[in-house]
This record gives sequence, C-alpha cells and structure tokens, in this order.
Amino acid sequence: MHDTEAPGRFDLHTHSVFSDGTTTPDDIARETADAGLVGFALTDHDTTAGWDDARDAAAAHGVDFLPGIELTTHSGRRSAHLLAYGPDPADLALGAELALLRDSRVHRARAMADRLSADFTIDWDAVFAIAGRSVGRPHLADALVAGGYAVDRSAAFASILSPSGPYYLPIYALDTVEAIRLVRAAGGLPVLAHPAAERQRSAFGEAEIADLAGAGLWGIELDHPENLPEWLPALRASAARHGLVVTGASDYHGAGKPNRLGERSSDASIVARIRAEVATPR
Repeated sequence: MHDTEAPGRFDLHTHSVFSDGTTTPDDIARETADAGLVGFALTDHDTTAGWDDARDAAAAHGVDFLPGIELTTHSGRRSAHLLAYGPDPADLALGAELALLRDSRVHRARAMADRLSADFTIDWDAVFAIAGRSVGRPHLADALVAGGYAVDRSAAFASILSPSGPYYLPIYALDTVEAIRLVRAAGGLPVLAHPAAERQRSAFGEAEIADLAGAGLWGIELDHPENLPEWLPALRASAARHGLVVTGASDYHGAGKPNRLGERSSDASIVARIRAEVATPR
C-alpha cells in the first residue's frame, strides 16, 4: 500500500476501547475488511496504547493499518482536536505531553463524577476500571446510561453532561500550534480534525488556518459526517491557499456514536503520501 497510485479507501479516524470507543482494535480491523476498505488508522485520544493490537489485527484480517493519535488541543478560546499520523511513540517530548493529557483527563473525570454523585448513583471505581487512564466524559455518559438516567451517550451529553450544566468541567488541552510542532518534531504529520463540526459554534477562520499552517499543519479533515456543509467552502479555499491536504474519515466510536465505519474515507494515495512524508515510515 505504499504506491502513490494504490487503489482503495481508508478510514483515517477511528477510536477503540483504548480511549472512548466501544470496539477493540480487532473489531475495527474486521469491520474494515467487511466494509471493503483497504485499511484504517487508529486515532485514540491522547494514547498510542492500541497500536500493537491494531497492527496485529490488521495483519490477521488482511487490511492495512496506519498508526495515529487524536490530541486534545485548544486554538485560542476554541476546542480543537489534532490528528497525528505516524509520530514516533518513543519521542520523549510528545510522550510527556500525552501522559499529562491522560492524567488531566482522569482528574477531570473524577471531579465530574464527584459532582454527579450528589444527584446520581455513579460508581467511580467501576468507571475507571473500564476506561483506565483514557477515562473521559463518554465513560461518565455510559455510566449514566447504565444507571437508566439517559438513553444513550448523545442524550447524556445533551442533558446531564452538557457544557452549560452544573456537572461539567473544562478539559485540559495543549495549545494547537504547540501540538503541531510536537507532532512534527516526533516525525508525524498533523491534521486538523472536524473543523466545521457544529459543536465548534463557528468554523475555523482564514487567520486561524493560516496560523496553524504556518506552524506546520499538514492536512485538514473536511470530509467528516459532523462537518456542516455551509462552513466547508471557505475552509476548502483556505486549505487550497495554504497547501493543506484534505482528508476524509468517519470518526468511528463503535456504539459510542452514530458515525458508521467508512461512511467517510480517504483515498489510499493519501496514506501513501503520509508514509512517504513521515520521518520514519511506520
């Protein structure tokens, strides 16, 4: 799959049980094959813990695997997620920041669980046992669903765990420009995730994209099921101006989101470009 003319489609944004997905890397690899895709990237939040399982599973199911991460970042006052493809997992600077993000995630989730426990029956030990250091708001939502307080994750996010509600606490995040530089220094390629998702409240503007491109942003995920169509033309124009590669992916979370594996995808030639440009092909 290293030929720039390689045929087929990749899903470049998936999550497993190693972060907030509900499926294992083996499940994702099998579903990738069943969907007729040639490969997938595992991009769990702030962790590379699922890479080895995903690599083995991809080989077992006859599909290709691209290692990735989704980093929790902020650009100015807005939340931003940054996909990183092919960084060196042994890079000390990136590894230290990922550990800080995971630790902060645990502390935040525990504090939110404490708030929730005043009004709901929440077993923090059970939540943490399932999620580990990648615990987050989705796992609290799952606990609320299991307790009969919400019908699914989406309903829990929209009501009990809403950012405007009394149980919500902000999450620690890296500055997006700094995260881009860390990913580049670790030999990876940074791609801005779902920049036109409705939860952004407004699309990334030209000045923001210019700043990120100047820092080393490689691509931008414009073909994503949560991107609002009316915000995309300006972003496509910005991407063209700054030479950013446009990617597509589903942001698959198993049962954790309605997004379906492969409903958005990228041509295999984009993966070939990624592998050609990372410092050490992985």
